[in-house]
Amino acid sequence: MKTRPKDIGTRAETAVVRALWKLGFPHAERRALAGVHDLGDITGTPGVVWEIKGGVQAMDATDGRIRKWLAETAVERANAAAQVGVLVVQRRGVGAPNAKRWWAWMPLGQMLALMGPDYVLSAPLYDTPVRMLLVDACMLLRNAGYGDPLPEEWADHSAPFNKADAELWRDEPYDARKNR
Repeated sequence: MKTRPKDIGTRAETAVVRALWKLGFPHAERRALAGVHDLGDITGTPGVVWEIKGGVQAMDATDGRIRKWLAETAVERANAAAQVGVLVVQRRGVGAPNAKRWWAWMPLGQMLALMGPDYVLSAPLYDTPVRMLLVDACMLLRNAGYGDPLPEEWADHSAPFNKADAELWRDEPYDARKNR
């Protein structure tokens, strides 16, 4: 039986919400459809709009498709009056339990703004797409004040990467029953 696009989207959104819970956004939840003025796929993350893409189209997305989806995310960010828009795209070979390792995309200018006022960018480069893991995008967002605050010990950037930190990047075991 062929999977309907709505079911693919629901599964991808659910996977990302579960990842966000573990990555410092405990109030994240799937958003009900908002009609013509789309506000993104996930709510409960004030100031941040999330657009989620799953299935074969996401796994095989071209550069042009990513740019189109980033433009959609920008419209949703404006509709929601949010400061940040993040496009999350499912990766081939990375199942729902490891959605924290799916690709997170945002414009370069937005990423630099999250890093602080010391980063200046010329206008033509602002919309350059930047790709990172969802776990890394969440750490960037939390460092900028979104989601739960980062642990105090993480503020000391000279501290070594420890076992607790590594837990965020650990892969979840694959369970075929959960990944249908």
